[in-house]
Amino acid sequence: MNAQLKAKNAYAAANAQINTPKSYEYKIIARVTREIIEAARKGKDGFPALLEAVELNRKLWRILEQDLVSDDNHLPASTKENLVYLAEFTRQYTPKIIRREAGVQPILEVNTAILRGLRGGAT
Repeated sequence: MNAQLKAKNAYAAANAQINTPKSYEYKIIARVTREIIEAARKGKDGFPALLEAVELNRKLWRILEQDLVSDDNHLPASTKENLVYLAEFTRQYTPKIIRREAGVQPILEVNTAILRGLRGGAT
């Protein structure tokens, strides 16, 4: 029985998902996106949670932008430029959501597009 348990644990470790920077980015962006969706679905009752979720999203994009402009980031220049543009869009659009002047759909579309891009390398 002990040998069976050891074998099972060995195979489980071999099959465990390997976490990469892309997989971490994917998980974090997916989590924040889910929080925005869940809060938005609640309507007015979910507005406090929506405020927290969009602020968390804005902070996440700030962190991503800092990484994009660092010398250690080796993405192609055009990819960096596009992502920095999306970070800027998020920074400018989020206050509109907070002031109830705009909906969350554009932010969700940005995050969803990023998730699609990361999905291929997120394993």
